[in-house]
Amino acid sequence: MTTDKKTSLYDEHIKLNAKMVPFGGWIMPVQYEGIIKEHNATRNFAGLFDVSHMGEVYIKGKDSLEFLEHIVPQNLSQLKEGQAIYCQLPNKDGGLIDDLIVYNAKNIIDDIDYLIVINASRIDFDVPFMKKEAQNFDVEVINKSDDFSMLALQGPNSQYIIDKMGVSINNQPEFFTFKKVLLDECPVFLTRTGYTGEDGFEIIFENKYASKLWNKILSYKDEFKVAPVGLGARDTLRLEAGLPLYGHELNENTTPLESSLVFFIPKEKEKNYNGKSLILGQKLNQIPLRRKLLPFIMEDRQIARNGYEVYIDNKKAGIVTSGAPSPTLGKNIGFCMIEFESLPSDLVAKLNNTKENIGTQIQIMVRNKLYNARIAKKPFVRKNYKK
Repeated sequence: MTTDKKTSLYDEHIKLNAKMVPFGGWIMPVQYEGIIKEHNATRNFAGLFDVSHMGEVYIKGKDSLEFLEHIVPQNLSQLKEGQAIYCQLPNKDGGLIDDLIVYNAKNIIDDIDYLIVINASRIDFDVPFMKKEAQNFDVEVINKSDDFSMLALQGPNSQYIIDKMGVSINNQPEFFTFKKVLLDECPVFLTRTGYTGEDGFEIIFENKYASKLWNKILSYKDEFKVAPVGLGARDTLRLEAGLPLYGHELNENTTPLESSLVFFIPKEKEKNYNGKSLILGQKLNQIPLRRKLLPFIMEDRQIARNGYEVYIDNKKAGIVTSGAPSPTLGKNIGFCMIEFESLPSDLVAKLNNTKENIGTQIQIMVRNKLYNARIAKKPFVRKNYKK
């Protein structure tokens, strides 16, 4: 008997004949009418995703800011009310427990200082970790994951749908900000964030509003060509946009720098945080990277899947962390983690140089045969965020 959870929209997915699969402890729709069709609908019009499996955590108390700055590498002191920031949650060795979005919720959520959205598969790890880390701070860590549902509405027509539902385009939150609004008369937290590389929104609300909002948004399928989208297309969309997935590109043995998140690690943060000596040392080139995440495009007509071995000059050098066909490019793309330990120093230097490593030849083992690929530039497809 399965112990996987169901979101508040499970019955709606069944009505739409979605193919349901286990994911991160939940039963989730992987596709409705097909991954490519759903992918293209999101890129060209609008896609609606049930992401209610994601976790929500409230942070409140006198030491809220000090506590968060202790557990993430980012500098949150400049985060204004209503703004959001992408963060990582490192352990004491600099490896990643999770990646998060932190929202400054002051004067938006009653008596709450920050809202954190965490990955579904990491809720049972993140919350105890945060509570343990909070013991020396005057702060409360409140797991609200069971109280909320979440939809992602992504694609160029998203803003017009939100406008129709009661929040005018001029009053919609800007990129990486959020507001408390009424959407079709339902109270929601409307955030301009997403995981597709397209303009769009993530909508957080109490579970009781889930079916009403889901069906209302899908009622615009003729006017704005919005389509329900499953995990399959969510994966190809995020991969094209060069966005990492926890458990694939990110894990507890890999630092943010090794996962190619160098842009998100500030040099100037003075406050200490878990794993800072290693993370900052790698940022300042004082400590060498042990490995590096690199994007690639297949030259041969093969799909490189998660876990496939990567070779350089016919010697094993790493593994594929994610791989799939790109519906937008018509090519097979992916990410691989290259281990530096056994590579010559000149090759390591080349792979560490973002400009010089593009075009580097690699081979990927598919069904006991090596196929050619080349290191590429990310994102694979241009992002269309509304700045």
